[in-house]
Amino acid sequence: MSLTNLLRQHWAALRALLVFTVILGAAYPAAIWLIALLPGLDGKAQGSVIDADGKPVGSSLIGQQFTDANGAALPQYFQSRPSAAGGGYDPMATSASNLGPESIVDAPDKPSLLTLVCTRSRDVGIANGVDGARPYCTGDGVGAVLSVIGPRDASGRVARPTRVVSINEPCDTTRTPFLDSYQGVRVECAKPGEDYAIGQLAPIAGAAPADPAVPADAVTASGSGLDPHISPAYAALQVDRVARARGIDPGLVRAVVAEHTDGRVLGFMGEPGVNVLEVNLALDGLGE
Repeated sequence: MSLTNLLRQHWAALRALLVFTVILGAAYPAAIWLIALLPGLDGKAQGSVIDADGKPVGSSLIGQQFTDANGAALPQYFQSRPSAAGGGYDPMATSASNLGPESIVDAPDKPSLLTLVCTRSRDVGIANGVDGARPYCTGDGVGAVLSVIGPRDASGRVARPTRVVSINEPCDTTRTPFLDSYQGVRVECAKPGEDYAIGQLAPIAGAAPADPAVPADAVTASGSGLDPHISPAYAALQVDRVARARGIDPGLVRAVVAEHTDGRVLGFMGEPGVNVLEVNLALDGLGE
């Protein structure tokens, strides 16, 4: 290839680079920025920030916690769903817990998904004056899972239990396992440091109702960890507590919740949701 042709090709490539840099690196971002400033779009482009008393207090698109300095839930506010994003609702660490349905056995330093759900359900029930019991949970709020130890049959299942351990429930002398016996064998508590992996796992549904009083979004985190909404069912569960803490009529609280409930997208996609920040700010504004 001659030097002339080589220079011509490089010059053509340089011109293409300059043209696309101007179009894609300057013109296109500038056009998108200008479109975002149009009335009706500018709020979302700026992060959908919500102000109270002239100060930004959050975004309608990002959830947040409503707790005191010690991390305790403030009773006068609706509480958001759990979050696995950093320390909770951290936009710089958006994530899920990556725990799935098979996460039912607690590790020494990390509870299983089942125990997280059980603990949250118990705590939400106590805070709101309802029964927080749910299937496969003990009364103490851990996963009701047994390790059944004994000889196995041809299919690999334990045919005749010789020992049964409640593996998520370390007990002392003042407590007993959630279940007295299993298939005629006394249930014992787990001992710290002992490995029960040899046993067959047996989750126990228990007597809790199949449709718990505490809804699913009150005990599970969203995939992003930043969901600003809760279900109408979870909002309804909290109405009486919030009204009592604020000393106002529960009917007034329900009306505020209804005003800040978003319907399904285009009328058929997704589920209705209650924006927690907007509801709490609206309730704060009632006394002004």
